[in-house]
Amino acid sequence: MSQFAEGGWITIVGITVVFTILAILALIMYAIGAFERGMTKKAEKEEKAVEKKEEEKVEVPEEKIPPRDLAIITASILAYLAKKAEAFRPIPFRRKVSDAWRLYGLQSGMDEVENFNYEMRKW
Repeated sequence: MSQFAEGGWITIVGITVVFTILAILALIMYAIGAFERGMTKKAEKEEKAVEKKEEEKVEVPEEKIPPRDLAIITASILAYLAKKAEAFRPIPFRRKVSDAWRLYGLQSGMDEVENFNYEMRKW
């Protein structure tokens, strides 16, 4: 009986150790995530400060494409892509009949012979 109790205590201690290690790992992962969030926020703040300075200096005039020209460009791109897609379309081919189908036919033929022999009382 003492061996059974000792085995129970060993099990309880083992489970406690495993979950303690898992809890420690979870805390470490949480600390790493918090550290990375802090570093990301610092980097974002620095990027925003740099972007604000650059935005004030750079002014790009926008050129508008007339709608008719835009439609022609879009149609030509779509026609080109359709032509390319047509070239990569797979060529249809006949599949080879699998060996499993041949074996199935052989098996059904054997069943018919067995049934015939059974009906003729030659088993």
